Amino acid sequence: MIEVLHFDGCPNHEGFMPHLRALLDGAGVDDPIHERAVETGADAQTLAFLGSPTLRIDGVDVDPTAAQRTDYGLQCRLYPTEDGLRGTPPDKWILAALQRRASGLAAG
Repeated sequence: MIEVLHFDGCPNHEGFMPHLRALLDGAGVDDPIHERAVETGADAQTLAFLGSPTLRIDGVDVDPTAAQRTDYGLQCRLYPTEDGLRGTPPDKWILAALQRRASGLAAG
C-alpha cells in the first residue's frame, strides 16, 4: 500500500501529490495512493506521524532515518537532502523504497 499521511494546513502535501503520482507512473507503479489525514496530536503519536507529508510504502516510511525518530506531531515535515532541507522526500528515497518493495514481492 502506498500511503501519504498529512494534516490540513501544510502546503507541502498538495504540491507533493501530483509529483508522487508522476514518479510512480514513471516507475510503472499504478497502485492507488491512499491519503490519510492526521487530525490530532494523539493521532500523530498513535500513527508515529513525523509530519506532513509522510510517505509510507507497505507501512514503512521512505525516510531511512524515520525508525529512529520520535518527534511526532502536527507539523510540516522537513527532509534532509544533499541540497538542504525540503518539504518532501527526495525522489531517490521513494524509488529505493519501491525497489525494495519489488524485490520483496519477487522473493515472496
